Amino acid sequence: MKFNRTKNTLRNSFWGFFNQIIQNLLPFITRTLLIKLLGAEYLGLNSLFASILQFLNLAEAGFGVAIVYSMYKPIADNDKNAICALLNLFRKIYRIVGFIVLCVGLLILPFLKLFIKADYPSDINIYLLYCIYLSNSVLSYFLFAYKNSLFNAFQRNDKLSQIDTFISIFKPVVQIIILLFFKNIYVYTIIIPFMTITKNITVSVLASKVYPEYVCKGFIAKEQKKDIYKKTLGLFISKISQTTRDSFDSIFISYFIGLITVTVYSNYYYIMNAVHGFLHIICISMTAGVGNFIANENKDKVKELFNNINFLYMVISGWCFVCLMVLYQPFMNIWVGNELMFNTKGVVLICIYFYLLTMGDIKGVFSGAFGMWWDFKYCSAIEAFSNLFLNFILARKFGIYGILLGTTINLFAINFIFTSYILFKKHFSIKSFFLYLFDHLKYFAVTLAISFLLNIFIKKFIFEYSIANFIIKILICFIFVPVVYFFIFSYKIKRNEVVKRLLNKIRKQN
Repeated sequence: MKFNRTKNTLRNSFWGFFNQIIQNLLPFITRTLLIKLLGAEYLGLNSLFASILQFLNLAEAGFGVAIVYSMYKPIADNDKNAICALLNLFRKIYRIVGFIVLCVGLLILPFLKLFIKADYPSDINIYLLYCIYLSNSVLSYFLFAYKNSLFNAFQRNDKLSQIDTFISIFKPVVQIIILLFFKNIYVYTIIIPFMTITKNITVSVLASKVYPEYVCKGFIAKEQKKDIYKKTLGLFISKISQTTRDSFDSIFISYFIGLITVTVYSNYYYIMNAVHGFLHIICISMTAGVGNFIANENKDKVKELFNNINFLYMVISGWCFVCLMVLYQPFMNIWVGNELMFNTKGVVLICIYFYLLTMGDIKGVFSGAFGMWWDFKYCSAIEAFSNLFLNFILARKFGIYGILLGTTINLFAINFIFTSYILFKKHFSIKSFFLYLFDHLKYFAVTLAISFLLNIFIKKFIFEYSIANFIIKILICFIFVPVVYFFIFSYKIKRNEVVKRLLNKIRKQN
């Protein structure tokens, strides 16, 4: 099967961006109402339980990604029997995973209070609330979630985005109505598993309509199954490190500090994650295309594509970093007020956290396309243990800022440098790695300089928090900063092959 990589990437990006807007805008309203109508502790509990369940979802181990990767070749060869066999294996695995998540989740029930340092609202049953979240995770594995793999493997993420968009509109609207008229946390939360059921059934029906020839039947060869399990083990270790980074921060904050601080952290993380989510859509949209490119092109062309995409991505992420540095605090002041805000130190740390996440995104796309999960096993394991250790030590001494510091140290030293070194050593060259590292340090230095100078200017002339000043800052970020980046890196943008190809396609279409 022949892919139109550019067309698929652009189509997936469009629907991904549109869905991301919906997924962040309406839940933003629900978060606001939850804080205003029920209290910050309720949002803190929701964030804590979501983090615990994210940890339990480690049982999935990365089978989904490994299965999708294994589908690339049979799709290219139009081997329908192999695809059906892989789909059948995926269904069996997810049923097992669902059972494991249910059992382990129930075992945690008696120990829930240990995760909460301060008192929680007396009118809430934390065990019932937790069980609702648990049911959402379990149901996602039992009800057709495995069919997502077909759309991912065929590079039709736009279909999933369309379904997600509908769910992302309907769910928060219902939750907003519940908060306004009933102010009931249980009814608010039970909508989540209900919408999971709706989404999975919809995906299943659509998959049967779009890909009717692919059903769960047949068995794959033992050697291929071993290869999938090996890749899955590598992915599992990688997921452990990611989960300790994403989920354990909230758990440690709740344990050492309290639910209010969990809410503060989750609000800043929500904004950071929303921005990163928009950027990550680019990565998701091009993953299958990159995998197809690697399968059909030589090493030099793959390296050229990597360098071109990485440069453009880091320019965009640098711009986002500057925007966050400038706009974070005035936005938070307008949204939740001074009581639920970090100081300047916290803002700087979470912005660096964001930039370090984006630094490894394109590397992650290519390493995933190469199927390198097993190659990163030691890095991921070290990062996981190091993150837990640093969080425990630094949280006791520096509180929330210690947790953020520990996370950023791990992201840079292990998640970025070590994994990049392995990728370049295996598929490019050691010399290219050092050039790659130097480029990233150069991009970060430019980004920090722009942020520093812009903040000095803003503090001197438009320091006060107000809606009018916030709008002025937005205009500065969206007009002035891109011009500065274009001026500094114009020579590289003009030479970039990805830009040239896109412009040529646009000219041809017109």
